[in-house]
Amino acid sequence: MITFIVSLILLIAGYFIYGKISEKIFRIDPDRAVPAIKKSDGLDYVELPTWKAFLIQFLNIAGTGPIFGAIAGAMWGPNAFLWIVFGCIFAGAVHDFMIGMMSLRSDGASVSVLVGDNLGTGMRRLMAIFSCILLLLVGVVFVSSPADLLADLTNQNRWIFVAIIMVYYIVATVLPIDKIIGKIYPIFGIALFVMAAGILGGMIANGMFMDIPEFSFSNPHVNDQSIFPYLFISIACGAISGFHATQSPMMARCIKNERDGRRVFYGAMISEGIIALIWAAAAMTFFGSLQGLSETGPAAVVVNTVSQGLMGNVGMVLAVLGVVACPITSGDTAFRALRLTIADAFKIDQTKSRNRYIIVIPIFIIAVSLLFIDFNIIWRYFSWANQTLACIALWTAAAFLKKQGSNFFIAVIPAMFMTVVVTCYILVAPEGFGAIATSVFGSIKIAELAGVAIGIAAAALAYIAFNKKTSSQK
Repeated sequence: MITFIVSLILLIAGYFIYGKISEKIFRIDPDRAVPAIKKSDGLDYVELPTWKAFLIQFLNIAGTGPIFGAIAGAMWGPNAFLWIVFGCIFAGAVHDFMIGMMSLRSDGASVSVLVGDNLGTGMRRLMAIFSCILLLLVGVVFVSSPADLLADLTNQNRWIFVAIIMVYYIVATVLPIDKIIGKIYPIFGIALFVMAAGILGGMIANGMFMDIPEFSFSNPHVNDQSIFPYLFISIACGAISGFHATQSPMMARCIKNERDGRRVFYGAMISEGIIALIWAAAAMTFFGSLQGLSETGPAAVVVNTVSQGLMGNVGMVLAVLGVVACPITSGDTAFRALRLTIADAFKIDQTKSRNRYIIVIPIFIIAVSLLFIDFNIIWRYFSWANQTLACIALWTAAAFLKKQGSNFFIAVIPAMFMTVVVTCYILVAPEGFGAIATSVFGSIKIAELAGVAIGIAAAALAYIAFNKKTSSQK
């Protein structure tokens, strides 16, 4: 309980203290004209109230991420609290704020354009391909998972729900952002907060709050997987997620003033961290033990069981919202961000509806075809790809800060840490080179230690390359 309370206090303090530090390092300019005013087009560049921009940004980056990721990370016990708190404050919120503000300074440019401006044309092309694949995967999976769940709940054919969701996605992708997303997202964003508050209140009312476990210096293994690097991959949303770098430019085109950046970008990430903290605590506590949690089933089952157990029928409604509506709200913005990324890459004017459909129709043809493929294997690579994208985004932010003479280590340090994480993960994880590494080093534990060592070397080399690249740009 004490660990949870301290973690919650640290997250809130992080917004006011480190968020303000990030703001000063970036050097915001309240008098600078923002894209929503300079390039207002009634489609993607639409000035929104700060509260609405915050809630849309929050739901864009959240969805079920801080719930499902936190439940997966809870298997490592209270160690998850540390990663959520420190990852969110020093890595995730900095990542989201810097990319959002850099996009704001670049007329709402997508992350691939930002990468190109700061790390070169080669990295821009790589990032454009990388982010498009990631966004397509997110969109497709967030068609499939809610459609499957709705089919199970109603005993209807899943393709009926696939068709309904796809039609909604197309409409939400091409219409002005304030017509659908601007109207329904704030409602779902508030619902996520209500759901988390209900879970926390239910834990207090049912006497479970006192049973939230305390942090210890143990290093538990979950299915032979140690904390490092697996915990740092399992909890992405709620700590740091590269997917957010593809979403922040959307609100960079909508906020009214640079002073709103900390509230919208840094604040939304801290809020997501709080949601993840609550769900991690509930997952660790509700089932009596981590063993009980592991025997419950998939994350969607955990959400349903916890929600109904702590909030009754209201919880059941909120659980359906959490595992159906929230994935859909992540899927539609994924496709919208994909449209904007492609448009930025090929400089296609989006004010003409014909141009929007030229991009959108091929995207959805590919998306529908991918629904016939088993994603169980492919999706395992998403977590690694997601955190790798976060790595690149942080190095990009560091380059931007260095060029303007700011303290770039605020981005370099988390960039180096995440470089170690993703390098180690791809070397030791089963979906990477784990089998080879284990056979070479003789055991999984030694392979993991070797993976960390190689990851540290990769981070050092990345820093050397970063210095060389940014020095040549002066």
